[in-house]
This record gives sequence, C-alpha cells and structure tokens, in this order.
Amino acid sequence: MNILIVENEKPAAERIIRMLGKTDRTITISGILETVEGTANWFQTNPRPDLILMDIQLDDGLCFEIFDIINIEIPVIFTTAYDEYTLKAFKVNSVDYLLKPIDEKLLKAALEKFKKLYTQTDPFKRDFKQLLYEFRNQYKSRFLIRIGEKYRSVTTREVSHFHISERNVFLTDFNGKDYGVDSSLEELQGMLDPRKFFRINRECIVNIDAITLMHSYSSSRLQLTIKDREKSDLFVVSREKVADFKKWIDR
Repeated sequence: MNILIVENEKPAAERIIRMLGKTDRTITISGILETVEGTANWFQTNPRPDLILMDIQLDDGLCFEIFDIINIEIPVIFTTAYDEYTLKAFKVNSVDYLLKPIDEKLLKAALEKFKKLYTQTDPFKRDFKQLLYEFRNQYKSRFLIRIGEKYRSVTTREVSHFHISERNVFLTDFNGKDYGVDSSLEELQGMLDPRKFFRINRECIVNIDAITLMHSYSSSRLQLTIKDREKSDLFVVSREKVADFKKWIDR
C-alpha cells in the first residue's frame, strides 16, 4: 500500500511514519509534502497513492484548497489538532478524522477501515466486476452525419477529436474534415468509450489513437500533437486534467 503524507510539522510526520511501520511493514511512503501548492504540483507528475494521511492546517493554507485546485478521488485520513473541520473533511473522500496527538490504536483502526472499504483482494470478484461493467456499458460506435441532402455514417474509429467552435460542436475525422454533431461535449463524454476518448479541456475530446506526441507546456499543462493537425491551444491539456490524462494514457 502506497501512502502519501501531507504534514507541515517534521516531528509529526516522522511519528506517523514510525507508527505506520509498526502497523504494516508492507506500507510504502510515496512522499512527504508540507504545503498546498507543493501537494497540488506533486500530483501533476507522480503516480496516485492508495491513501493520503493529511494534516489540515498547512504552511500556505488549509488542505481543502488542494481539492479546489485538482481533482483527487483518493481516500484521505485527516490528522489535525482541531475538531472544527470534521464536516468539511467528510465532504472530500474522508475515511477517518484523527485528532493529534494521534493514538496508534486509532490509526491502526483507521487503516483497517480503509482496507475494508477500498481494497479488493479477491481476483475473481475483480474480474466479475470488470465483466459486469463492460456488459452494462455499450458505447456509441457510429455517428450519423448529415451532409446537405445526404447522410454519412462515421465510425468512432475514424474520429480524431470532437471540439467546440463558435458554440457549435464538431466531429473531426482523421482526414481533417469537420462535421457538426447535435450533442454537447458533456453528452458525448457519456456516449464514448472512456478507454479511447478523453476530454482534455473545456473545448476538446481527443481519440487516444490521434495523439502522436506530448510536450510540457506552461503552467504545468501539456501540449498534444494530433496526427496531421497543426499545434493549437485546442490541444492543450488543462492543468486540472493533466494528472488524470497521464494516468489514462499510461495504461
């Protein structure tokens, strides 16, 4: 189990690590971070841990600001000297809320709670859940496009990306031709196979097969090179989606 520790007091962080080591020797510490900004930046370039142990009051603000900057769906055990943030903590993936000084037995109980709620060790059950998911999710494979008085059926395999231009939504195929579609990008997200398509910003959904290169870009973003298309701001992965995009494409 990989655990990220967000704690601005070094003695407290060291004490937590000692207790974790006594509780479960298989635990790996992914990192120790002290600030809101540092934590948000860390998630842009590092694999997601299984669990976060997070102090609430950090050097540059409250930890809840991290959840406003980036989308984090990882379970969190909050550790703090204050009990006034309980309600807010349980709105952001909280497994437990431990008051300092942390009691070793309570920490162990919180870890057991996390394992019970979030880990699945039975491989048969995992496979069954995956099969059930795939059975229930039949994604759109074709779009019927009207061209004047004629119609053309475009398969999703032919689609390079979907994008918004002048408030209209267009499908662009691998030949560079644009076709208007009636659905919004939000609606398309629900229709398309998430293993093949990813919404990189407010204006564009890309096909994984259309991406040829990725470049670091300003403000911790990524610039994509799309097959047979010129570089454009349309193909910039927004900052808050970079971590999820990397996870999506690195499968």
